[in-house]
Amino acid sequence: MEARGSKRYQSLDMSGDNSEAQPERHSSGILKPCVLLVTCLVSVLLVFLVGTHRTPSWELLRPVGAGAGIGRKNSSSEAPNDRLLGGLLSPDFDGESCLSRYQSMLYRKASPHAPSPYLIRRLREYEALHKKCAPNTHLYNKSIEQLKSGRGNGPMECNYVVWIPHNGLGNRVLTIVSSFLYALLNNKVLLLHIPSDFTDLVCEPFPGTSWVLPSDFPVHNFLDFDKGTPQSYGNMLRNKVIDDEMLSGSSNATLPAYVYLHLPWYYDQWDKLFFCGDAQLMLRRIPWLMLKSDHYFVPSLFLLQEYEEELRQLFLERATTFHHLVRYLVHPTNVVWDYVTKYYRAHLAAADETLGIQIRVFHNFPVPFESMLRQVINCSLSEGILPAVNLQEWAAPASKTDMKVKAVLVASLFSGYAERIRDMYAKHPTTTGEVVRVHQPSHEEQQHTEQQGHNIKALAEVELLSFSDALITSAWSTFGYVAQGLGGLQPWILLRHTQSDLPCRQAMSSEPCYLMPPPYPSTHCSKDHGDAGETAAARQYVRQCEDELGGIKVFD
Repeated sequence: MEARGSKRYQSLDMSGDNSEAQPERHSSGILKPCVLLVTCLVSVLLVFLVGTHRTPSWELLRPVGAGAGIGRKNSSSEAPNDRLLGGLLSPDFDGESCLSRYQSMLYRKASPHAPSPYLIRRLREYEALHKKCAPNTHLYNKSIEQLKSGRGNGPMECNYVVWIPHNGLGNRVLTIVSSFLYALLNNKVLLLHIPSDFTDLVCEPFPGTSWVLPSDFPVHNFLDFDKGTPQSYGNMLRNKVIDDEMLSGSSNATLPAYVYLHLPWYYDQWDKLFFCGDAQLMLRRIPWLMLKSDHYFVPSLFLLQEYEEELRQLFLERATTFHHLVRYLVHPTNVVWDYVTKYYRAHLAAADETLGIQIRVFHNFPVPFESMLRQVINCSLSEGILPAVNLQEWAAPASKTDMKVKAVLVASLFSGYAERIRDMYAKHPTTTGEVVRVHQPSHEEQQHTEQQGHNIKALAEVELLSFSDALITSAWSTFGYVAQGLGGLQPWILLRHTQSDLPCRQAMSSEPCYLMPPPYPSTHCSKDHGDAGETAAARQYVRQCEDELGGIKVFD
């Protein structure tokens, strides 16, 4: 996250872009011996008064976690200090190796959604399975030898889903969560290929083991797998490499050593047959699955009768699926977390309330700057998220120390939105008497997923957005989906002008949208490929998204 106006990513803007300078420390009565008691007391009082409303510089430099009082949201005695998130997280980690794992709850609003006892039990069981089957274990090496043979003889003791990264940070997080749930439902182990632009971003989520795919993985060209790959499930069906005998589960059928699951937005009708009943039965028997996607495909898993009962027990509140799993899996490394916490303390911690605004304009759906700015302001004012301003008066310097402060955190590739909103509140007083301060950590102008530094900033800003009390996001934005899921927030979504005359609409839950799912209901699954087995009970939990008419989303 770079300082406003800077093009280098050396350090955070610690100057407080709408704030006073950091107070100097007064040493005259503290560092010298107190000769008179009165002199000592006066000196201490002066230090206290000067530093009452600003965090002193030594506090900003103190290591995160070096005492009580870090964070803001849940540090009061009214909120439980639940570092394990209701049992979601394992206690078997060294807290210092990944500070964010047990500290993030101090910065976010307390979640009202408790994980089910069954989900907690299954996560502990998965962790044991992952440790038993992790890279370089005996069972992993045994599965690798089977993979090298080129022939599949049914499931092994350890079976795997290999995640292949595709597109930006938001897409990657959504698909990691989706792939993990798919692995959990099928008793498989999830391994990630971590490219150089994704290294040092997230901590290992499973205790005592690793989810990183080793560099000597014998399928050397899997990063090139795409629509035309012969080993894709869709192409193997089309070319009858996978035949009726395999789909029926016959023990006489010779199975492939691995199958590539091609599930990005440009998948075709053959690839979409992955979401049919017979595919799930057969793929469970394949020891190695390579999976590439750029969407949150969990809603289509909820439509499969195969998984209905298991999902019901895992998620008593269906619309908390992503909220629980993303908080379980995604923990920024100490490098990222240091940027997050320093920026929070410098710019957001003193505010009474924080609003996150995430603005994304897509190249294939351009929106003029003034139109998007007007939509953001209309949404925030009409929904009462931000106070109106009195255009008939000019703002005076804030003098009252008891004035309510709202901090606005803008996440956008461009600086113009934050600058214009900041100017509006700097020039005119609010009608409520509140003070509004606007901050933007970075403005990259263009997305550079191939650069690690860009991804570090992106993940840091997702985390900062998740700390918000209220959140405004852009339709279709996977970046916004991740932030709302981490924070358990129901965002106001900036709708596309073709969807509604309203500037925004509040989401029913923090669940992401599956933007480009297979046909729903599952008309693509014919009797020849195993009906998806959708039941009325399953369909009532999957409905149309707020921000995409063709998308589907998990509801309660």
